[in-house]
Amino acid sequence: MGDRGGEPEIECVRAGDRLWPEELQAVASPPRALWLRGRADLIAPAPRVAIVGSRSPTPYGLAQAARFSRELAEAGVCIVSGLARGVDAAAHAAALDAGGATLAVLGCGVDRPWPSGPATERVARDGLLVSEHPPGTPPRRHHFPLRNRILAALADAVLVIEAAHRSGSLITARWAADQGQHVLAVPGRVDHPMARGVTRLLREGATPVESPAMVLEDVFGHGAPLGAPPPDGSGPSPSPRGPQPSPVSTDQRAVLGALEGETLTAEEVAERTGLGLGVTLAALTTLELDGAIRRGPGGLHGRA
Repeated sequence: MGDRGGEPEIECVRAGDRLWPEELQAVASPPRALWLRGRADLIAPAPRVAIVGSRSPTPYGLAQAARFSRELAEAGVCIVSGLARGVDAAAHAAALDAGGATLAVLGCGVDRPWPSGPATERVARDGLLVSEHPPGTPPRRHHFPLRNRILAALADAVLVIEAAHRSGSLITARWAADQGQHVLAVPGRVDHPMARGVTRLLREGATPVESPAMVLEDVFGHGAPLGAPPPDGSGPSPSPRGPQPSPVSTDQRAVLGALEGETLTAEEVAERTGLGLGVTLAALTTLELDGAIRRGPGGLHGRA
């Protein structure tokens, strides 16, 4: 991929193209195309670990994100994340500081990355921006949960560093588990809200890790991928004083109605509700975060 005047060019790849990541064919509702901005070579097969977590991490969380990213990048692992503030941004920056590779999956066009700024432009220049949305697409709220299925598919493992009880990082981890990748988590302080999501993942079977060396051993050594989360929905429940469910929107009510007494794929829910697949996936993601539905093996959704 060339550039004009120092600005990275944008390239579109589709299924069957030389650069198309075959692992995307296994995800629910695979993208029809990917737009790339930056080092297109980073989309080629390579060892990759996704590092995700809170947008409002503690100093401990930021330090661990930088530590794991730096040492994994130095070992030749490409760091995948979502470019968000907090853990994502720290992971991208540490990988580049180490002279390594990093790839960001966006919920908007690669020409309109969000958040914008020097750190983002550095990833576009020295790493790679990836999106299923064509150039010109602005950031939209429902795009960000959906991009997590691509983020998870492009990585051999997802490592979660600090997450609240209802966090998009948990959805990324479940996408990874459904697709057969490793799900890893860095333990945090048990009395801190940013540890609740990690504790939940650990109870569901994620592998606790204390060092980058453990990640390399578990993922690229002899470890076995984590299976799908337990279908019985086991895991800690929020206390009455903890996070409360979000208000249910009209779209979410329609999805819940379609799942009354049923276990359906996202495509089947979209067909029954007439909402369209993108809106349906966004509603399913929010309802899963709120604990109103659960996703089992095979991408089947049912009411909790």
